[in-house]
Amino acid sequence: MSVDQIGLKEFESGFGGSIVREGDAGYDEAREVFNAMIDKRPAVIAACSSVEDVREAIRWGRGSGLPIAVRAGGHSVAGLSLNDGGLVIDVRGLNDVEVDAAAKTIRVGGGTVWGEFDAACKPHALAATGGRVTTTGVAGLTLGGGSGWMERKMGLACDNLIAVELMTADGRLMNATERENPELFWALHGGGGNFGIATSLTFRLSSIPAFTAGILLWPASAGLEVARAYRSIAEAAPDDFGGGFGFLTGPPEEFVPEHLQGTIVAGVIIGYAGPEAELRALIEPLLALKPDGAVVMELPYHDFNGMLDDPPGLQNWWTAEYHDGLPDAMLAEFCALAAPMKPSSSQVVLIPWGGAVGRNTDTPMANRHSTWVSHPFILWEDPAENAERIKFGKDLQAMLRTYSNGGTYLNFIGLEGQDRVVAAFGEDNYRRLAKVKAEFDPDNIFHGNQNIMPG
Repeated sequence: MSVDQIGLKEFESGFGGSIVREGDAGYDEAREVFNAMIDKRPAVIAACSSVEDVREAIRWGRGSGLPIAVRAGGHSVAGLSLNDGGLVIDVRGLNDVEVDAAAKTIRVGGGTVWGEFDAACKPHALAATGGRVTTTGVAGLTLGGGSGWMERKMGLACDNLIAVELMTADGRLMNATERENPELFWALHGGGGNFGIATSLTFRLSSIPAFTAGILLWPASAGLEVARAYRSIAEAAPDDFGGGFGFLTGPPEEFVPEHLQGTIVAGVIIGYAGPEAELRALIEPLLALKPDGAVVMELPYHDFNGMLDDPPGLQNWWTAEYHDGLPDAMLAEFCALAAPMKPSSSQVVLIPWGGAVGRNTDTPMANRHSTWVSHPFILWEDPAENAERIKFGKDLQAMLRTYSNGGTYLNFIGLEGQDRVVAAFGEDNYRRLAKVKAEFDPDNIFHGNQNIMPG
């Protein structure tokens, strides 16, 4: 669709942020997202600097008839924060952060990323469950649910929401809390960006006075034995225990012996809200398996939350399944398929749920009783390997789905069809979300997401 240049000039004259058009200097940088497989070319990118800019961008976008996408962080594996030939409303400039240490709350702008969130909380030893990568957008992760290392202790990121300020499709600035627009507030606990643009989010924080991280690595051939030991520990562990087991490429770190570096390894990563001695006692069965590379140390949770940052610019393919348990047959098949993968930045992991995740079921997300999430997180450098790498991921996904309870976490997957969107919520919750969508976005203006159709 062509852009009305006269209308665009009028919009730009009253816009407080910056406008980038196709062909402008900085255009390619402005449209770059985490997944290098995404190469979309929007006609206009409106980088907002205020809430009023967001309103004006929606107004102009609707009036121009251009499709609208919303960018807060840009980590969506499917590239849903961009479009071709349309308008991208980029809110990354709305990244003010304010911590009230006495009240144990934090208010962040809709463009804040988790690294900024954690940096503000660190001086106060306060935290909320957040993204495992510092460049993940707070809004996108939270509105989609918000899985993170400390979810078993503190719940998902959305469980810690106190309020969301939302700009709707018709330019209304809504406040959503348990008491004000409660049905909208419920929908924002996993329903994603379907209902408007979050211009600010307020969270409840928790104290983490002590925190211990652990990374244990073995040759891939030890994977099945390690997986069984980890399963036993995780399923009996207190809520303070989080992390995952999986296969990855041994990094060139000092604690990793040379024979593991650059090869596929079986690994366990642990985040524990407690002192080192307690964690060592808890994971003694794993330590008894004599990992070739190991580090267990106390450090601030906020530092741990960025330890595994992946660089942008890689090819990405992700998926996820929910499981009610990890039977021996599944672990055997998982290890047999995952261990032979080619070295890369990929991480194929099994993440324990339970704890606070399973206790809070009054959200749109279905199957929160699930005890495990499998997450093939496939990353590689060479686009010539795309078909090979995606086939590896899909083969693994097909096996995992035979042990799935049918649920999935939408922040962990690409575009896998509308059936998967419904499965993530369940049919009853999906119908309820569709009613909220019909109230706040009846024309489905905000469709650049795991889309809920107005009901």
